[in-house]
Amino acid sequence: MLNFYKLIEILVSLQSIVITSMLPVYVPLPFLYKSSNNFELPITWQIPTIILLTLIFHKKVVFRAFSIYIVLGLFILPVFHQGGSLGYLLTPNFGYLLGLYPFIKIIDNLNNRNKINVGNFLKNGFIAIGAMHLTGIFYNFMQIIFFSQYNLFLYNLGKYSLGKIGYHFLMLFPLLLLIKPIERLKRSK
Repeated sequence: MLNFYKLIEILVSLQSIVITSMLPVYVPLPFLYKSSNNFELPITWQIPTIILLTLIFHKKVVFRAFSIYIVLGLFILPVFHQGGSLGYLLTPNFGYLLGLYPFIKIIDNLNNRNKINVGNFLKNGFIAIGAMHLTGIFYNFMQIIFFSQYNLFLYNLGKYSLGKIGYHFLMLFPLLLLIKPIERLKRSK
């Protein structure tokens, strides 16, 4: 049975995951023709948010919130980055969503250690992102085999994995600024 505080943690986590899955990442490029041009990266704030939530809360809380998010996106509202509904199961994007389960598990390994440091954070972050992408690639491969559309595999690999993995790795570096505050927050609990 969930207690009141766990329910609040799950609701906060769910709200954060839903909000950040809808926010694209923009990099301002004001030096181009002295205008306010923006360059949109092909990712959202969801991965950094899940990392932060996993470092702050226990993995069970984030697992529950993410599971509610999956159910919400498949059956109730289109909260995923590019839509929702049961038809989303047929897209390669869903494999990367499933890849967030091992991602959360790997990031939670930092909570089991006594001290979160830069090296451990980056190592676990790279491994977690790699695991998420491998899960997405495997899901895509299973779809390709099931639907016998072998010509799409390399296209999907480039679009959904190789085209985004570098940006996902880059998103780890701004989070380094939050390691010490999170560690202090965890010690004060």
